[in-house]
Amino acid sequence: MAVDYKLEGHVAVITGSTSGIGQALATALAEQGVNVILNGFGDPAKIEADRLAIQAKTNAAVRYHGADMTKREEIADLIAYAVKEFGRLDILVNNAGIQHVEAVETYPEEKWDALIAVILSSTFHATKAAIPIMKAQGRGRIVNIASAHGLVASAFKAPYVAAKFGVVGFTKACAVELARTGITVNAICPGYVKTPLIEAQVIDQAKTRGIPEDRVIEDVILAAQPNKTFVEYSHLAGQLIYLVSDQGASATGAAFVIDGGWTAT
Repeated sequence: MAVDYKLEGHVAVITGSTSGIGQALATALAEQGVNVILNGFGDPAKIEADRLAIQAKTNAAVRYHGADMTKREEIADLIAYAVKEFGRLDILVNNAGIQHVEAVETYPEEKWDALIAVILSSTFHATKAAIPIMKAQGRGRIVNIASAHGLVASAFKAPYVAAKFGVVGFTKACAVELARTGITVNAICPGYVKTPLIEAQVIDQAKTRGIPEDRVIEDVILAAQPNKTFVEYSHLAGQLIYLVSDQGASATGAAFVIDGGWTAT
């Protein structure tokens, strides 16, 4: 029997949703009848084509706002835009992220500043702007896309790990603060997801190391994941839909790990 999550007509903002995980989550919500605001950078023509494609195959309205996640005024305007377009805001998914891999001693300061701004500070600014709206409605769902790196560390990713640990901590603090408002705040912590960026890394690593791509996947990319299998977009979408529905009402302040056993070892 199909589950009716009763999300039709709800409104969601998903940051960093013009590609990869964010776009997949936006599509999954739209398929549930949620009106969504896409956000992110990229080729304007492709963003518009993707927006129209999601709207055409779902029963949802899809809009786009190009807020820069390093600028708090633009983040506030993104949240305000959702209310202007649809009159409410039910779901906020803080997903925007960037990455730079390098040793701490040579890590460029400007890369640190940008990474912290996009991953951690934008989560704060968007959440701060969304809370009064959700409080007035008596209900809201905030889901922060963290990472297995929000729970365990890897070398040469110190700023990313610091930011994702911060997202998990921020999630827990907000959940406690908002526990009696009807607003839940949770984090999803994926392991490696087969995004276009990861697919490109597999190809590059195979050439660099002179080994087959399947060896790169098992011995390099997924070395820390016992199941040796990429996390699929659908696995994350299923968790998200549960959390934003009424069925997820008692889940708050949690970091839901979807990592193939990575953090269990």
